[in-house]
Amino acid sequence: MALVALPCGAQTCGWSRVDHVVNYNASGMWNPNVYRSIVGGLSIAGLGGAIWEGSENRLGKTMWQGAEAEVIGGASAAVGKYIFTRARPNEGANPCLWFQGGSNYSFPSGEAAVAAALVTPYVLEYGSDQPAVYALLLLPLYVGVGRVKNQDHWQTDVLAGWAVGGLSGWLSHSLDTPITIQLLPHGVAVGLKAKF
Repeated sequence: MALVALPCGAQTCGWSRVDHVVNYNASGMWNPNVYRSIVGGLSIAGLGGAIWEGSENRLGKTMWQGAEAEVIGGASAAVGKYIFTRARPNEGANPCLWFQGGSNYSFPSGEAAVAAALVTPYVLEYGSDQPAVYALLLLPLYVGVGRVKNQDHWQTDVLAGWAVGGLSGWLSHSLDTPITIQLLPHGVAVGLKAKF
């Protein structure tokens, strides 16, 4: 009986009081190209800084963790999209359309996951020393609100994306040596700046 009730409950959506369609807005700061460019630029800067610094100092290690967390968060969100195949708000305005198959990849938000994954290692590493670092959390907030305003994600898609990204960042930060550094030759751990 419970096995029959579970899919029916997901489709009737009586449990959801969070998800609702908001007015479409893709202008100005809510243009997807704007927030994608910001996250992309920060990702490139983080990876470049990681290669320059290496992983033998605090900043370099944190930069490697941020880059690594983005990959883990993005990949985890992509797997979730294929499992849940939830319809987007612009594909019917019904938050209860789960397991639709096809190209329904709303849950969880990959962009919210990547943005949260990018900043989490920095917040965990430097937040207690420099409380201003918590301002980095505005980036995933901005991206998540943008995804909802663009009607590309439901609110719970973004919340799940933040959770996936935050957990990816926490996992990456909790490792003594970033996975990427374990896989790369030792020269990268030293950093390019030591060679000049």
